[in-house]
Amino acid sequence: MYVWLRLARMMATARSRGPYRLGEESRLSFRCLPSDIDSNLHLNNARYMMLADVGRIDIFARAGLIAMARKRRWAPMMGGLQAVYVREIRLWKRFDVVSTLETWEDTQVIGRHRFELEDGRTAAVVMTTAGVYDFAGRRFVPIDDIVALLGVSVRPRPPSAQERAFMASHAGLRRLAKGEG
Repeated sequence: MYVWLRLARMMATARSRGPYRLGEESRLSFRCLPSDIDSNLHLNNARYMMLADVGRIDIFARAGLIAMARKRRWAPMMGGLQAVYVREIRLWKRFDVVSTLETWEDTQVIGRHRFELEDGRTAAVVMTTAGVYDFAGRRFVPIDDIVALLGVSVRPRPPSAQERAFMASHAGLRRLAKGEG
């Protein structure tokens, strides 16, 4: 239930946080609850992914992508993710999830979700790749087309070395999952 309550809170406060513009960040505040912890009494690794989802949905909703996708029978879809944990988030502690769309290439967008402790230190980073699937066309939509439809004139920056390594690793794991490698 906590997932839906957090998602509902995010959607209820989206308007007050204003529209999302590419290059900006989404910042959502949370507290580590008893339903979030593992036997070490800190945020469970699965909760990091769920809270990254809330940050990503916040960006999609505030940018206008969700409304656009519904009209066109499109769906934002995750491709994969990589997470690194550097500090724990203990029970009852407050933290922020700072989400950004870093860049895009062809049909995939790279997102980053940084879990920030109250003192500003990073607890974890989740990097994601995602796309928008067109059910009628049975294809992923080029991100440049989506950006243009949103009325934004922004160009992506070239992926960093870390982002390129992530994309290559993701592509290799995807081939393995499909039995191709």
